[in-house]
Amino acid sequence: MQHPTDNRRPLTSEQGAALVALARQTLADHFGETVTAADTQQLEALLSDRALQARCGTFVTLKIDDQLRGCIGSLSASVPILEGVCNNALNAALHDPRFSPLGRKELGAVHIEVSVLSEPVALDYTDADDLVARLRPGVDGVIIKSGLASATFLPQVWDQLPQAEPFLSHLCAKAGLPADQWRKGGLEVQVYQVQYFEEAR
Repeated sequence: MQHPTDNRRPLTSEQGAALVALARQTLADHFGETVTAADTQQLEALLSDRALQARCGTFVTLKIDDQLRGCIGSLSASVPILEGVCNNALNAALHDPRFSPLGRKELGAVHIEVSVLSEPVALDYTDADDLVARLRPGVDGVIIKSGLASATFLPQVWDQLPQAEPFLSHLCAKAGLPADQWRKGGLEVQVYQVQYFEEAR
């Protein structure tokens, strides 16, 4: 678990578990699944924590059999963490354009991960080699922008793309840019860190 580098106190594992449970309950409610009153009351008590009212960017990632099934989030700290998790859980399940909407029968197989983001900061670099040298694999989430094109990869993506060069190439492609655009310059680059929490397997 990576900790944000901003001034906000990192969330505890209990707070993170509550966020993951909130994402699960949000999807269960959407699909009309029964949630016991005791479970609801326990979750409500955990979610009353004031730390979870902080405004932060959040992402919710859904996987089935370790394969991505949906991932949607917000980079901006525009809404409280709780609201962001609820919104992004539904958006990841229903509105990720890369996938068909999640079906009710799939809910039991879904593994949920919640990421809470630090505020993105600009990364100053001189050229492609300097950009590669400044990135911290496994630590930094990366945002790239060029004109109207933009895309981000969470730090967890380094697990699949551990080298900076292919990481940047795939990120450019995700933004709809040529894969080698990062080598040519002109990209605005920002980095951020996350705390991420996932369901027990």
